Amino acid sequence: MSALFDDATLAAVRITFQVALGATLLVCVPALALGYTLARSRFFGKSAIETLVALPLVLPPTAIGYLLLALFARDGWLGPRSIGFDPGVLFTARGAILASAVVSFPLVTRSARAAFETIDPRLESMAKSLGYTPWRTFLAVSLPLARRGLMAALALGFGRALGEFGATVIVAGNIPGRTQTLALAIFNDIQLGDNSHALTLVGLTTAIAFGVLWISERWLEPRARK
Repeated sequence: MSALFDDATLAAVRITFQVALGATLLVCVPALALGYTLARSRFFGKSAIETLVALPLVLPPTAIGYLLLALFARDGWLGPRSIGFDPGVLFTARGAILASAVVSFPLVTRSARAAFETIDPRLESMAKSLGYTPWRTFLAVSLPLARRGLMAALALGFGRALGEFGATVIVAGNIPGRTQTLALAIFNDIQLGDNSHALTLVGLTTAIAFGVLWISERWLEPRARK
């Protein structure tokens, strides 16, 4: 039990939640906007965009991490030599947030799209016939009606970011107190042969993941009718 309250574990928990929350906030607006666009629009290249968005779901996380590493490397497209300053992504908490955001983005987008597709388009059409602009229709009609599904989508994205490992370890490294999340701490304990502490962290991570998924499922449940 004392392993749950040592400085290293508490630091890993804090960093894990900071990274997951940062990643969720980073993908929130673009993922919901893209989910709505895919649910309501038809345009040339839509299938290609859907495939591109889903790509991080099937790519090995290490491949995503390597691509981000190459992108932000000194000579990368977004590296210091290309943009004139160091963006401070590699081996930092910002890098961990970015890596987690990339892998959670498709999950949030696809879940948001499913949430918007449950809305009857006629309700949006009625609002527009009453003089509502597309933006006001989205805020006053689409968003409130889909809010439970959207909250579930964000919870799933948060949960995915909580457990991210492959991309994070390549982009942000495994620096205790700075970039070491629970997933990385478990890996570190296994490497050191500290199976007891690793098992404790696995139990803690499982409890957190269970809570996140339970909340997500509650939001997905239809509201009881009076």
